[in-house]
Amino acid sequence: MRISEISRTTKETDVKLKIDLDSFTGADIDTGSGFFNHMLNLFFGFAKIGAEVKVKGDTDVDFHHSAEDIGIALGDAFKAALGDKRGIMRYGECVMPMDEALVLVAVDFSGRSHLSYDLPLRASRLNDDGEETKAKVGIFDTELVEEFLTALTRSAAMTLHVKKISGSNTHHTVEALFKGLGRAVRQAVSLDPVYSDAVPSTKGVL
Repeated sequence: MRISEISRTTKETDVKLKIDLDSFTGADIDTGSGFFNHMLNLFFGFAKIGAEVKVKGDTDVDFHHSAEDIGIALGDAFKAALGDKRGIMRYGECVMPMDEALVLVAVDFSGRSHLSYDLPLRASRLNDDGEETKAKVGIFDTELVEEFLTALTRSAAMTLHVKKISGSNTHHTVEALFKGLGRAVRQAVSLDPVYSDAVPSTKGVL
């Protein structure tokens, strides 16, 4: 049973998260950001991972702490559910289209943390007064996509490469990323029908 539950409480956030790598009956997500709820629902749906994510965060400040701590908790959950990673495929990849956007995602549950992030997103926008502000989708700062992935890769001890091949719409680009990440993770955590009892490394350990 590859199931794990993580609780992470700080002065900034309270995160409760559960994943089931082998049973997808849906995802119950409440992060405090409608857009990020949508992205996590896409991720778990395309990964075919059952999930519950409940977050209370200091969103009166902004969504930064919540995004980071969700990434940490999700990485911890993957590490716990995968154990010694015996029998998994380990690698996964996807080139995901979303209308005009096209994003490449490659995953390796290597035991080594690395994020290669090449996903240019609009860094700022003009408000109604002509002043430059952070770019957002809903209340979600687009720069927090990288913060979430950084926390996830560090906590899960995984290697992740993401690269935008094309895309002008920020929502489409981020959506392609989360869908592609789900597909890539699904491949990587799937059980290998040939080497079902082996750790997927020539070193014999990950």
